[in-house]
Amino acid sequence: MTSVADKLRFEPTALPASLETLRAEVRAFLKEALADVPVVKRSHSWEAYDAEFSAKLGAKGWLGMTLPKQYGGHGRSALERYVVVEESLVAGAPTAFHWVADRQSGPLVVRYGTEEQKKAIVPAITAGKACFAIGMSEPNSGSDLASLRTRAERTATGWKVNGTKIWTSNAHRANYMIALFRTDPDPNKKHAGLSQFLIDLSKTRGITPRTIQNLAGGRNFNEVAFVDAELPPDALLGTEGQGWRQVTEELAFERSGPERYLSCFFLLRKLIDVVKDNASPATLARLGTQVAWAATLRTMSLSIAAKLNAGQDPLLEAAVVKDLGCQFEQALPGLAQELCELEPTLEGHGSEYQQVLGSLIQVAPSFSLRGGTPEILRGIIAKGMGVR
Repeated sequence: MTSVADKLRFEPTALPASLETLRAEVRAFLKEALADVPVVKRSHSWEAYDAEFSAKLGAKGWLGMTLPKQYGGHGRSALERYVVVEESLVAGAPTAFHWVADRQSGPLVVRYGTEEQKKAIVPAITAGKACFAIGMSEPNSGSDLASLRTRAERTATGWKVNGTKIWTSNAHRANYMIALFRTDPDPNKKHAGLSQFLIDLSKTRGITPRTIQNLAGGRNFNEVAFVDAELPPDALLGTEGQGWRQVTEELAFERSGPERYLSCFFLLRKLIDVVKDNASPATLARLGTQVAWAATLRTMSLSIAAKLNAGQDPLLEAAVVKDLGCQFEQALPGLAQELCELEPTLEGHGSEYQQVLGSLIQVAPSFSLRGGTPEILRGIIAKGMGVR
């Protein structure tokens, strides 16, 4: 008989010793490439956008690593990709241009795209020259994807789309978007009426992104309006009506990586630097708890990378890592204020620590928006454990 505990397992995974050579190469490249980038800029981590840097990473062969060689990928393992991503985030590399494409859009195109789409798009992703946006959340729907209303209707020449997406990162500068639309309005087909579409943003009229400024002044998020946007027949990605299943597969890539515990890594490092010489035993204990928490999340994330490498679907485990990782990251700015008297400041004022703290205090609340809210994730976990 299968117990509840058997449904949620994080098998210990150790990175092969052979990957240390790759780690050293990546670390040396990043040291040189980011030598002139200020610490405060590096703390923006995977929200920092730099197309030139992404192209350099692509030239090194470190993008599209897990995608098949026959389409222009490198045919390497998820664990090798994990090393590159981890080192990039720890170094504070600007990854926003290639982030979505490398992490989830590329694998999705390989799994569900047409041969023509794979041959055209995968080489661009691998070269670090294709920026993707994700069209999921909608106004009044939040991360409850099953309630979305943006409609794609069949026409004589393809599809016509009307509706609005929101919280769409980098839609104003992306080359492509993979979006989830309702293709069947039947209210009894809440999940079965959804389909995914691959949209070439440079060739599609009727799509208007409007940036949304966050508290820190950044403009990564967008509200995207679709007004009679016409898509070709082959824009349908995968099978009509299977969008819900495809999206849940895609989100496993999004919810489990090292970005789930390294978004605030620079703050933790700076906090330790600031307080370590005069820290009380109680302060050291609090910091030790955070380090232990980060190490545990890394172990769990590595376990999921191994499952992805084996072709398994870690939907449940990924939801757990995303929920716990979000709690860890959102708690760090508050902890820093408790343990250190230095006040947060805006960029350009105060010490590096104060500026990093000031930036993350403003952006950390948005971490809940990425990859599903806590309520959605806990619903997935409850369902996966058989208690809902």
